[in-house]
Amino acid sequence: MSNETLPRQLADIVDDFQELTEPDRLQLLLDFSRGLPNLPVRFSEHPELLEQVVECQTPLFLALEIGEEPDRPVHLFFSAPPEAPTTRGFAGVLLEGLDGLPAAEVLAVPDDVPDRLGLTRAITPLRMRGMTAMLGKIKRRIREAGV
Repeated sequence: MSNETLPRQLADIVDDFQELTEPDRLQLLLDFSRGLPNLPVRFSEHPELLEQVVECQTPLFLALEIGEEPDRPVHLFFSAPPEAPTTRGFAGVLLEGLDGLPAAEVLAVPDDVPDRLGLTRAITPLRMRGMTAMLGKIKRRIREAGV
């Protein structure tokens, strides 16, 4: 699988995962989990603005903001409990890999990005589906915004 089709910042993350052994990949996912920032006040005080990704085993909520023309940059916001490091980790990967990119680039990201991280043997299929659902929900929200 070539990562050339991915936006550069996401391709770099995927490359980092692919260069590691499986145990080290899990450690990197935990690092992303710890790096997931808290929600800004505008979301933390208004949880109704967040949408739950019901496919995730643990409660994960997301919001996104799409900027104005010409590039329509996408900004992502996630909320997941600290006791859900796998879910938080993948949210962190998406945040670092997609935040600030033009909406069209986010929509062009292949749906198999979770598989490219090389975690399919270390993480249950249910958790992998949750990861894929996060990306799918982000894309759906962008399309609903008319991009």
